Amino acid sequence: MQRVFQSFVDGLVASDNAESLRAVLADAGAALDLSCFAYLSMPLSVGDAPTLISTYPVKWTDRYLRERYERIDPVIVDALATPEPFEWGQEFPAKRLSKLQCSLLDEAAQFGIRCGFTVPIHDARGTIAAVTFAADQRRPKFRHCIEQHRHVLQLMAMYFHAHARRRLSGNRVIDGIVLSPRELECLEWAARGKSAWEIGRLLNISRRTAAFHLDNAKAKFGVRTICQAVAKLAAAKSTTE
Repeated sequence: MQRVFQSFVDGLVASDNAESLRAVLADAGAALDLSCFAYLSMPLSVGDAPTLISTYPVKWTDRYLRERYERIDPVIVDALATPEPFEWGQEFPAKRLSKLQCSLLDEAAQFGIRCGFTVPIHDARGTIAAVTFAADQRRPKFRHCIEQHRHVLQLMAMYFHAHARRRLSGNRVIDGIVLSPRELECLEWAARGKSAWEIGRLLNISRRTAAFHLDNAKAKFGVRTICQAVAKLAAAKSTTE
């Protein structure tokens, strides 16, 4: 475990974007038989999309973000209410869930996400995030890893959040406009000539989700084309260099 944790920390230090951060946690999770994870950081500004880095199926994360499921997801609702790690699964429907929440869990189950271990993160800057290690069922290996390493997984989640916040926040104020981390990241890739499809592949999101973030950036800038939004970004960077 010590070797896995050290490799994880070393990888975080060397990471400088969402894709490399995803690879680092994916490698650490795979070494512990926890290959399915999701990091979700709630936005500070109302209307912004959350930051999501995960190995969940892209079709599911695309739908999750498009439908703004973070607002009703019972896992996230519980993460907002407590700083303590918790397990969840099929017992959820026996609790106080709405029809929408039950429907969300049913949809997630279709993608093999039926149970998990979630680490809520409530940091001093007001950011609330969560790292979830999920599985299609509570197999012995999954349960053993959670039971044996829950405190290390909590520490890994906190380290991951700290590095993700630092690497993905940067200077997101462009010409007086505050972009979300994903909006800025997609726009920076667009400035390198990448299409929405290519950006999706780079960030492990769908083309539609990449286009969604680019459209949000355009709307915030009050421009009609990606080229105009990229020009705004380039102009802002030139004045700070």
